[in-house]
Amino acid sequence: MTDLLRVLIVDDEPLARKSIRLLLGPDATVAVVGECPGGTEALAAIRGGGVDLVFLDIQMPGMSGFEVLAALDPDVRPLVIFVTAFDQYAVRAFEVHSLDYLLKPFDDERFAVALGRAKAQYARRDFAATSKRLVALLEELKDRPAVASAPGSYPERFAVRSTGRVTMVPVDDIDWFEADGDYARFTVGGKQKLLRETFGRLEERLDPTKFVRIHRSYIVRIGRIRELRSESNGDYRILLHDGTTLPLSRTYREHVLALLERPS
Repeated sequence: MTDLLRVLIVDDEPLARKSIRLLLGPDATVAVVGECPGGTEALAAIRGGGVDLVFLDIQMPGMSGFEVLAALDPDVRPLVIFVTAFDQYAVRAFEVHSLDYLLKPFDDERFAVALGRAKAQYARRDFAATSKRLVALLEELKDRPAVASAPGSYPERFAVRSTGRVTMVPVDDIDWFEADGDYARFTVGGKQKLLRETFGRLEERLDPTKFVRIHRSYIVRIGRIRELRSESNGDYRILLHDGTTLPLSRTYREHVLALLERPS
């Protein structure tokens, strides 16, 4: 393949866009022609031409990745690698229609496999066949417009990568999360685990009936809260059943108090 594969990166999270760009960086056969923070911008960029492959986030505010594809003329739809945080139904649909996807958090090896498949399709100029599969997917999803963010579609486990291994950690084993730079970490079995996921996206994915944000740097499991303790300066700290104490920010105080006062 002598001509470059022109790539558009679409994700509402700057960190996610940066991660994909960095993974594409060493590849001399690929040219990143743009980045878009939302569906509206992506639609305009694709319609403008010059895009062969799109890394397309599904869950975006305003206009989802599915809605972007549905709005495009089938004749101008590029190759697509879907990027999704957690949606079991959507993943099954991608597999049924032989469409590639990256399930966040993905590793370098999985990314390379998806990109390799896209390159093979591009080399064969397999745009028409891919477009047909996209049409079939959209037909299947058209009666389920909220499938990507359906209530109750919360993760049951997190994939944690370390030293060449991927460990699946049940969400029910996690008592609290803490921001760690651009990512988040938690403690299970006395060991700290790092999630390559922004704190804002993590909060969106967690079941709000089970977890609550108490501080810009902390999210806790509601059922693990033992008591709230007031301090002499008027601030509060939260005591968990395992003895951990965490600060309760004034920004979140009223919401947390109201949540704890609700009948169980």
